[in-house]
Amino acid sequence: MWRWLRFLVLLVAVTFAVVWMVQNPGSVTLQWRGWRLDTSAGILFAVTALIAIVAAVIYRAWSFIRRVPGEIGDAFRNRRTRKGYESLTQGMVAVAAGDADEAAKQARRATSLLDAPPLTMLLSAQSAQLAGDDKAAAGFFTSMLDNPETEFLGVRGLLNQALKAGDHDAALKLASRAYRLKPKSEWVAGTLFDLQTRNGAWIDAAGTTDDMARGKLLPRPDADRRRAVVAFELSADAAKLGDHDASLRHLKLAVDLAPDLVPAIVALMRRQVANGAHRKAAALAEKTWQAAPHPDLVSPYWDARRAADGLARVKATEKLVAGNKSHVESHLALARASLAAELWGEARRHLGAAGAGKDGVDASARVCRMMAELEEREHGDLVKAREWLVRAGNANADPMWVCADCGNAVQDWSSRCGNCQGFDTFSWRQPPHIAALAAVGGEGGDATPKLAPPDADKSAAAIGG
Repeated sequence: MWRWLRFLVLLVAVTFAVVWMVQNPGSVTLQWRGWRLDTSAGILFAVTALIAIVAAVIYRAWSFIRRVPGEIGDAFRNRRTRKGYESLTQGMVAVAAGDADEAAKQARRATSLLDAPPLTMLLSAQSAQLAGDDKAAAGFFTSMLDNPETEFLGVRGLLNQALKAGDHDAALKLASRAYRLKPKSEWVAGTLFDLQTRNGAWIDAAGTTDDMARGKLLPRPDADRRRAVVAFELSADAAKLGDHDASLRHLKLAVDLAPDLVPAIVALMRRQVANGAHRKAAALAEKTWQAAPHPDLVSPYWDARRAADGLARVKATEKLVAGNKSHVESHLALARASLAAELWGEARRHLGAAGAGKDGVDASARVCRMMAELEEREHGDLVKAREWLVRAGNANADPMWVCADCGNAVQDWSSRCGNCQGFDTFSWRQPPHIAALAAVGGEGGDATPKLAPPDADKSAAAIGG
């Protein structure tokens, strides 16, 4: 509608101008080099307008002719780019599908069509990895290191290759470089920390933990726990170097950050006893026992209380467990001290409270073994002692340090699991129960031993590592 309105306005204006020129024709005389031209002003304006229109048409035509080659080139390049990205997409799909041949084919095609090294080189490296050609993949990743846009991709690719090959020294160097490039990446920081702890670089691991905490990559409780474990390892390193002051300082930090880190608490207690700080060691054990009773606290507590004989150890143990008397570990600690002091009645009472009562159906292996010792030492009853030992073989396993990741169970705590290399994955609990063999079927039944179902305990096979 507006277009038609503008056209009508323009038509009226032109008509008005023509009529006005007809009514006022005027005259124009031109003289040039002996030539004379007499005409009206209207004709002069008409000729001038015609010349302008012809000039405009010629200019547009010339501009079009000059623009055509460039537009044709742009169209050709756009077509190549479109096909290149199609090849890149198909190559990525082939990598995801595990089709190495198709991935390599599309990578070559994308490289020839696209001027985008970061994308095409990454696809080429992934297709080489998929085909099992790690050397070629390493070549592509190494080439990426020279370009700031692709440096991180190259470092990450080489890092993953080093981890896969088990070359932790090379992986640590690459992880450090990746961390300098992307310090806010949770994956990079976590990988760097893991490699630092694997290689025993505990000072560097402490720095990485602090950086992750400041960068909000780790919650505060997780960061404190990591700092505690790292401080415990730093204490051990300092002790090996003979720097006992630094070792003690690191132990105190570990205990302050993680009051439930029993190995650090035990180590600190022994150091305090060695330095003559018996009361501090005893107070630390008593405080820990109230929150998390653990059998490893008993012996260093006896040393802290200077309990050398049986009766003294019983009295000391009573003080230790006073804040948590009903816990099964409290009864077992008192039973242990009572056996050593030959207080048979007390030992039997506490063992009964720990599970030996009601025919010992629910007794753990520790309770059964202590009951066997009690029957033999108190009454000399080898038959009952043997019965308790048989029960011990069939009873629930004693608590151990169990890895949360793989189920590996060990007697002595360590910061890394020897089976899966997980960091700080051990917790004190009963190992996963293994129902190794089921009863053999009746007559004519399948005599093949039946293993427990996998979901009974996914970590059962790793026990004993």
